[in-house]
Amino acid sequence: MQLQTPHGSLSSRHVAVIGAGASGLVAARELTREGHRVAVFEKDEQVGGMWAYTPRVEPDPLGLDPSRPIVHTSLYQSLRTNLPRESMGFFDYPFLTREDPRRFPGHREVLLYLQDFAREFGVQEMVRLGHEVVSVELVGEEEDDSITSKGKWQVKCKNRNNEFVEEFFDAVVVCSGHHTQPRIAEFPGYKVWPGKQIHSHNYRTPEPFRNKVVIMIGSSSSAADLSIEISEVAKEVHMASRAVPHDKYEKQPGYSNLWLHSMIKSAHEDGSVVFQNGRIIHPDIILHCTGYNFHFPFLKTNGILTVDDNRVGPLYKHSFPFPTFESQSKWVAAVLSGRVVLPSSADMMEDVNTHYSTLEASGIPKHYTHKLLSANDYNSWLAAQCQCPCFEEWRKQMFIEVSKNWHIRPRTYHDEWEDDDLVLQAHQDFSRYTSRGLCNGSLSE
Repeated sequence: MQLQTPHGSLSSRHVAVIGAGASGLVAARELTREGHRVAVFEKDEQVGGMWAYTPRVEPDPLGLDPSRPIVHTSLYQSLRTNLPRESMGFFDYPFLTREDPRRFPGHREVLLYLQDFAREFGVQEMVRLGHEVVSVELVGEEEDDSITSKGKWQVKCKNRNNEFVEEFFDAVVVCSGHHTQPRIAEFPGYKVWPGKQIHSHNYRTPEPFRNKVVIMIGSSSSAADLSIEISEVAKEVHMASRAVPHDKYEKQPGYSNLWLHSMIKSAHEDGSVVFQNGRIIHPDIILHCTGYNFHFPFLKTNGILTVDDNRVGPLYKHSFPFPTFESQSKWVAAVLSGRVVLPSSADMMEDVNTHYSTLEASGIPKHYTHKLLSANDYNSWLAAQCQCPCFEEWRKQMFIEVSKNWHIRPRTYHDEWEDDDLVLQAHQDFSRYTSRGLCNGSLSE
């Protein structure tokens, strides 16, 4: 990819953004800054995406029924961010205190930040609330493989009056999130085991687990947080993880009812569950903290874009969450205006296939295709391509320190840390924007 130096002016395109969560809001801002005309479609009645908490859960606790009414958010009531606010904020709009002064705030604080961001940069006026996109399809003839083909994207949506409307756009940016289609652990007997199974997408509070024997599957930071919360009310909590040796069986320090196991070997109709370490228990509930599948039911691409074992392809240079999507939004906006020129389709496909081959040679499963090994390297590449700011050095170091701290203090990392020097550097950086009145909130800790 290279920077375009055209003789004429840059292109201004009509762009649809699907979703008004964090990625959709910053995408809309960057597209507008680049001179594009933007419409944002949001099916809910407020901006914020997954950060708009609701106590509602889906009727199918595992989230496998395709006809179920979908609850978009996966937030639980007590959730706090697993990144500090300094590193979560956008480059020129620091995530300062609104209501919750904690460094790792609760989910409402993130929602308030995003709502302020939408108002500050005029994105709120672009958002069509209560508009659910049901179909996106490329129509018309394409002259070549460039971004400037004659094809238009037909976007059909259902509005809050249950009326179906359609509109045509030059480009579509999909920012619909990936925390609505649960991915469950499949093991021998999971379909015949008679107890209750739930995906963490439908977890809100620990109360349903009171006095129960619980198996939790997964090893993410959210799984660790939930295991601690549930252990406060449950009779027993058994964590099953593929990331530990097969013979693993360890009572967790500081807990009388929390154990770490290797993965489940099998489940049975008599209610028993056997672990790979040979232990057998009779749990009441199995909680799947096992992530999500990418799911874009509205995209009609005639097989050009597919999702295979969570590999979205062919997808050039991926797509990622907080805070990398800000740089990616700048890149997308620059590509659409013609300021940045993409490689040819053949070269991009070669890049994708090279990535696939590298993963295969390293023994990395297909469903980890879009898992960044180095967000810093990826962001640096994006910044170089579109000549936009790269991650600040303090932000890069903060990501590293937070990861270390989580492993050292899994129970208390939200409230204990040793990187105050980086916090100070961040706030010195933020003062450039607060002094100019470019952001709401307070710098106080």
